[in-house]
Amino acid sequence: MRVVNMKIYRITRGELHPVLVELVTDEGITGWGEAAVAYGIGAQAVAGMLADLSPKVIGADPSFPRNVYHEVYDHSFWTKGGGAIVFAALSAIDQALWDIKAKSLGVPVWELFGGNFHDSIPVYANGWNYRHDDVLEWARAAERPLKEGYTMLKTYPLAVRQPNGTLRHVTRRALSPEAFDVAVRRMRTLKEVVGDQAEILVDLSGGLNNDQLIRFMAVCEETGVSWVEEPLDPFNLGGLRELRGRWNIPIAAGERIYTRNGFKNLLETGGVDIVMPDVGNCGGIFELVQIAAMAEAHNARVSPHNCASSLCTAVSMQAWMATASPMPLETYPYFPEANNYVQVLKNPPESRISNGKLEVPREPGLGVEIDRERLTPFLAHDLAA
Repeated sequence: MRVVNMKIYRITRGELHPVLVELVTDEGITGWGEAAVAYGIGAQAVAGMLADLSPKVIGADPSFPRNVYHEVYDHSFWTKGGGAIVFAALSAIDQALWDIKAKSLGVPVWELFGGNFHDSIPVYANGWNYRHDDVLEWARAAERPLKEGYTMLKTYPLAVRQPNGTLRHVTRRALSPEAFDVAVRRMRTLKEVVGDQAEILVDLSGGLNNDQLIRFMAVCEETGVSWVEEPLDPFNLGGLRELRGRWNIPIAAGERIYTRNGFKNLLETGGVDIVMPDVGNCGGIFELVQIAAMAEAHNARVSPHNCASSLCTAVSMQAWMATASPMPLETYPYFPEANNYVQVLKNPPESRISNGKLEVPREPGLGVEIDRERLTPFLAHDLAA
């Protein structure tokens, strides 16, 4: 079996801009993957990177995804020490290869990694209060996911809403006194709304200097949050080491760190309790499985980052199932309600969430049904052998 075609789709409509790759084999088996740069800037770049990497993929035997991974990693030069664009592209390729291999064997991808640890997949809700920028309605938006059975809610108390519905995080690492007061009141009001019905997860997106961070972490302790994510800039690994143990709150990080090598450096700080690799940019499915095993050796847990299309959610479920002791998986259940949202799957996992859980996927491969009619208009590259 050989890969004979790579098709790259770049969605240019809506608030998210997913980049999907389709690998076609000479035996008619097709595999799919997603480069997780849908949020933020980088979609056009990663589509180009996928095209640049295509000569190393077309003609390869998809039965051996690890061989292809190392051919790309070891012989593309900028992959070593690389960042989001190159590893998002490699991640999408890796996902598609595992999809093909599992389909050829008639099993779900997670079964290839020898784990059957979990009976269901708990998830947490993100994106539930993007429509509000005050204090009271921002906090009261939690009532909807609570009613729908979610028991973990993540939020961004430092961010402000943009007209297109996305968030603008802290600029130059400091809030004005007024904005800092809003963030504090948001947290206290949210705790009043949520009470003991759900855990609150806080993402600071690496936003604050130490003077404001110290004060805000005290508020997080006061309101009993279950973790604080990215309290420091992702480059600042030394800062995590220096600040470890200062607060009685688990620290999470990793959505902007890539490969097992990057997570080795993160874990060795001793300043992180929960690692958050993204299957769409950390290097792919097997890379995430290796990162999870490394985290286990450091007594840390894994909560995969997931902020892309529903395809990336489906891929994340496969990697989650192959992880021994994961925390709940991130989901954005209300993304499809946004204007101009492009649903790439006919069977999106988000539509099947019940009481904060998803059923274990058992269909061959990634278990997805691509909506080709919606996706075809966004074809950016068709790279046949």
